[in-house]
Order: sequence, then C-alpha cells, then structure tokens
Amino acid sequence: MIQRREFWTYVLLSFVTCGIYSIYFWYKCSEDVNRICLGDGDETMNFILAWLLGIVTCGIFLIIWYYKLGNRLQMAGQKYGIAIQENGTTVILWKVLGTFVCSVLSYYADYILIKNVNVLAEKYNANNFTNNFANQA
Repeated sequence: MIQRREFWTYVLLSFVTCGIYSIYFWYKCSEDVNRICLGDGDETMNFILAWLLGIVTCGIFLIIWYYKLGNRLQMAGQKYGIAIQENGTTVILWKVLGTFVCSVLSYYADYILIKNVNVLAEKYNANNFTNNFANQA
C-alpha cells in the first residue's frame, strides 16, 4: 500500500531540516511512482542519484528528472483512467519560474507532483485491494 503524502508536511519538514527531508521525500516518492507505473516500460531514476547528478550538472539533470516525472505521472493517469492535466512542461515551468522570481513559486511544482502521485496512489491502492480481495476469495 502506498501512503498518502501531505504537501504542507513536506514543506515544513524540508524547511526545518534545511532540505534534507526533501531528498528523502523524493527518494521515497520515486520508489512509489515506480510501483504505481510498473509495466509501462519506463523507470523513474532514484532521486538521490538524480540529485547528485544535478549537483554535477548545475541543476540541469534535476530539471530533466522533474520533467520526466511529470510526464510519467500524466501517462499513468491514462492507464488508471484519471485525467491529469499537468505534465512535465508545467512542472518545469513552475520550477524555473520559481527559481528566477522567488523560490517559493517552485514549491507549486512540488505541489502538482505530490497531488498527482496521491491521486494515482489512491487508485493503485484501490486496485490492489480489489485484486488481493478477489484472490483470497
């Protein structure tokens, strides 16, 4: 079962831990996305590795990582019959805009991703519960 993640908890704990929690958060979230999207022929890279590559590439790799995550969530929405409006381009727009204007705006991109993962996780959990219940009967 994939747990629901709360945006405000993410923001608060990221602030209190000077960003360390956000690394853990996205690491766990990328694992959950790989479970939700299993069988789509793609895999979301481990966030810790993406974060390290982001340091080496001055943040460019992280932009690509977020872009791919946004697109993968939108494609998974189609698989689960959920209309997800935001894609990787929307996420990157908010990340880049937030970086140049006032970094608070980049949290909106995080909100979009967290919201979409939660919606898909809810559907994933419901499907697994139904499948497990049918297998036990």
